[in-house]
Amino acid sequence: METEQVKCLIIGSGPAGYTAAIYAGRANLSPVLYAGLQPGGQLTTTTDVENFPGYPAGIGGPELMEDLRKQAERFGADIRYGVATAADLGSSPYKITIDDAKVVEAQTVIIATGATAKYLGLDDEKKYAGMGVSACATCDGFFYRKKVVAVVGGGDTACEEASYLAGLASKVYLIVRKPFLRASKVMQQRIFNNPKIEVLFEHNAVGLYGENGVEGVHLVKRKGQPDEQRYDLPIDGFFLAIGHRPNSDIFKAWLDTDEVGYLLTEPGTPRTKVPGVFAAGDVADPHYRQAITAAASGCMAAIEAERYLLSR
Repeated sequence: METEQVKCLIIGSGPAGYTAAIYAGRANLSPVLYAGLQPGGQLTTTTDVENFPGYPAGIGGPELMEDLRKQAERFGADIRYGVATAADLGSSPYKITIDDAKVVEAQTVIIATGATAKYLGLDDEKKYAGMGVSACATCDGFFYRKKVVAVVGGGDTACEEASYLAGLASKVYLIVRKPFLRASKVMQQRIFNNPKIEVLFEHNAVGLYGENGVEGVHLVKRKGQPDEQRYDLPIDGFFLAIGHRPNSDIFKAWLDTDEVGYLLTEPGTPRTKVPGVFAAGDVADPHYRQAITAAASGCMAAIEAERYLLSR
């Protein structure tokens, strides 16, 4: 199998990966970045980004990522298409297999593989992607001011999203599959005390409808029960809040993760338990999952990589 030696390998091409490449390039680390399955990351599926500093009129997600990629290339980052399929972090240089065909031996590795939002698996979720379907209330809630939205989920994340959206929308339906909420008691009270939020227990969303975007959701109440009911609920936005899956599988044998799979780092740093291996962006962030926080952690990871190389 072909091998290659590099100083700094960056895996992933969202805001964390590209920002790490910008900083590593300016530090003369000659970074090599593999873009992964979704070049540009989750933001390439977002139409308008209005909360990234420096764009007062907003910017398209794909356009923002293209700008970051060009900036990284300007400072010498070698950006390639390819997916990391295996990892050996047992000793330096660390070995990352790309597309099961090539091994990159790296003195430092920045893992910026992101996290993938969980979806229900409905065809309509893809059909209406960017047209009323979202997996991030903080990112897209602004577009639903004074409109009617639905949030799917029954845990803390779903309740947080519903509460956030209630500050913008005229009405929020919380679609919960079970007859109870899994969220903490404090979060439940917040939901039940908010007059804008209506909880639909024992409901399943089975489809969406609309001409040029989401206009409503097909619901089933008490699915499979003798008193099953099917009806349509008019809404303008459909938010998924059933969790994220961090893209960390190939690193789990070498690095610590939480119970969901998010990579654990030293508090306040991108350092993992393996010297010279850093984690940035959503793969290590179960809390914020914003482009700006991902970019910041990519900056931190590149600075740490530079310091690590200087200290050897």
